Amino acid sequence: MTDDELGLVDKYLEHVRVQKRLADRTVELYSLDLQKLCANAAHADVSLLKVQNTHIRRWVAQMHSGGRSGRGIALILSGWRGFYTWLGREGLVPSNPVQDVRAPKAAKPLPKALSVDDAVQLAEFSDEEADPWLEARDNAIVELLYGCGLRVGELVGLDAKASTAAKGWIDAQAGEAHVLGKGGKRRTVPVGRKALEALQRWLEARALAQGAGEPALFIVPQGRRLSAKTVWARLKRRGLQAGVATPVHPHMLRHSFASHVLQSSSDLRAVQELLGHANIATTQVYTRLDFQHLAKAYDAAHPRAHRLKK
Repeated sequence: MTDDELGLVDKYLEHVRVQKRLADRTVELYSLDLQKLCANAAHADVSLLKVQNTHIRRWVAQMHSGGRSGRGIALILSGWRGFYTWLGREGLVPSNPVQDVRAPKAAKPLPKALSVDDAVQLAEFSDEEADPWLEARDNAIVELLYGCGLRVGELVGLDAKASTAAKGWIDAQAGEAHVLGKGGKRRTVPVGRKALEALQRWLEARALAQGAGEPALFIVPQGRRLSAKTVWARLKRRGLQAGVATPVHPHMLRHSFASHVLQSSSDLRAVQELLGHANIATTQVYTRLDFQHLAKAYDAAHPRAHRLKK
């Protein structure tokens, strides 16, 4: 790397510090990114002013294979892109070699699901010191979320009785939940015995409330329809009380429902229908969860699974 090229880097950093008034920490990060660019160019025996699109793509591939995250690579590319944009405005390069280069997409994190033991522990938890009315309601909420795989919006949208205006309702006689999902798509989900028993206890408690005339199935003590925000707060609190190590939220119970059904049945298409996914590719993430579960069981049980310790 020539002194002239290093001078260009220094001049650019001075530009972003003075002209663009970037924070000192940001300038420091830009400097580190450009040091990496200089090192790559030197290793490839190419001048900074002669770097091509193919060089950038090769260096991105090397960073990715070296374990750097997609987000980290994107930040580095942003620094490089700004440098070459400035060089272009100075008339020093004919085009920006970073312009159409994008970082690899970061892998979507797996949805977090409870273990079967934790899910059952949460569902069977009973707070003897709590208000019996709230206890009956919250228990029914847990049983329906975990037992039916409902979205929290679908849950709070349920009415106590079926009607033409209802977004959703539960037919206790048939053991079915009728819900209105994303995109206005209706679906019917079976409701298990435990959920029906919890629902019956809640309906008996609900009938004594001042909001018994409210159409919503789940209500607050003041009689209004329960909000999704309140469900989140109550579940988090209940998870802590039940001794579940992982913070619990409504979608975690939906993930747990899907994962546990798939572990038992291996019927991906059925899980897709139960969840109301329009595309089976959305449901396929649970096959990764299922494999993760099997891999953990293998590591724990198989005598040849453990790696040798160095």
